[in-house]
Amino acid sequence: MGKPLLRLSQVHRVKRILRRSGTSTVCEESRCPNISDCFSRGTATFMILGTRCTRGCSFCNVARGSPPPPDPEEPYRILSAVRELGLSYVVITSVTRDDLPDGGASQFALCVRVLKENLPRVRVELLVPDFGGREEALERVLREEPDVLNHNVETVPRLYPTVRKGSHYLRSLNLLRRSKEIAPHIPTKSALMVGLGESREELVEVMRDLRRVGCDILTVGQYYAPSLRHHPVVRYYGEEEFRELEELARSLGFSQVVCGPHVRSSYRAESFNLSGEYPEERKPLGCVPPS
Repeated sequence: MGKPLLRLSQVHRVKRILRRSGTSTVCEESRCPNISDCFSRGTATFMILGTRCTRGCSFCNVARGSPPPPDPEEPYRILSAVRELGLSYVVITSVTRDDLPDGGASQFALCVRVLKENLPRVRVELLVPDFGGREEALERVLREEPDVLNHNVETVPRLYPTVRKGSHYLRSLNLLRRSKEIAPHIPTKSALMVGLGESREELVEVMRDLRRVGCDILTVGQYYAPSLRHHPVVRYYGEEEFRELEELARSLGFSQVVCGPHVRSSYRAESFNLSGEYPEERKPLGCVPPS
């Protein structure tokens, strides 16, 4: 009984810190299946720029609506939470903010600057939206030197009109391509969900596209519908299928790959190190260790 009670106590601790600091997490807003595991380990993925998204992806549980203006105090609230949680690796994402001239890039940049100036040893991974294709917005973020620039393509291009309304596959690829051209020393990362109705051939072509634009890190996980109102799960992938996808991705040249039913883009991101290893004792549930 000791360990379950300890884990529950840690979950409550994390929630108290998040509420006290006034910060939001994608863990809660998206109803992530890994939330208990992450909170029990004292980690969370921060979500900035509000909890309402200007787009309406059919796979996502984040509410759609008119978000508030950016809060200049938000980066400092994240700093407070990071300090209290004792994090050495921080993942920050956001809702999509098509209402803002820079898509929210300035807020991402300020978060990185505040964390790096006050906690120089902390590493920061950003999971960014596409900023509406604005290259100057991407440049603004990269100038602050995040340790990883993450942008998820999520699914195959054929499914974008129904799964990612308002997003554009080529725009996402271009963001990853330009990130490597502007700051080649910053690793880029992307993620795919499976089970939305894609074919294996389509998945392979997306992986090839990601490698063509220099994407370094790939995660692949099973899609779970947050509710009956969301895009349905077309099918569930088995462990062997995830293993085959992992082997294929590695053969295409990704430096780091994690595939498995519960794998998510930011899940246990701190366990990656930038030399390309993923420690066995800290791998995500259902993931395939690197070969």
